[in-house]
Amino acid sequence: QVQLVESGGGSVQPGGSLRLSCAASGGIFRIYNMGWFRQAPGKERELVATVTWSGGITNYADSVKGRFTISRDNAKNTVYLQMNRLEPEDTAVYYCKAYTGMVYWGKGTLVTVSL
Repeated sequence: QVQLVESGGGSVQPGGSLRLSCAASGGIFRIYNMGWFRQAPGKERELVATVTWSGGITNYADSVKGRFTISRDNAKNTVYLQMNRLEPEDTAVYYCKAYTGMVYWGKGTLVTVSL
């Protein structure tokens, strides 16, 4: 059983930056592919970015390419999402996901981008 805890959310003005973290425990972190997803009010959950177990391959939603960067530190059992040039449309609850056969989700962290 893997437990995922997100942190780093908050309120920021457009153009600002935030760094989200997702700390994993209870499993062998390095074997899991990891992803960040988000869900805005009234919308379905959508993929933001993913990274393979080794960190060698990343994938991004078109809406965040060039602004967000996903990375992982297997020694710290943590995956990160660096978010730059934030826009009001990035406002959402951000969820961390671990998957490789089994799938685990964190409870989310809220990001609000507004003036």
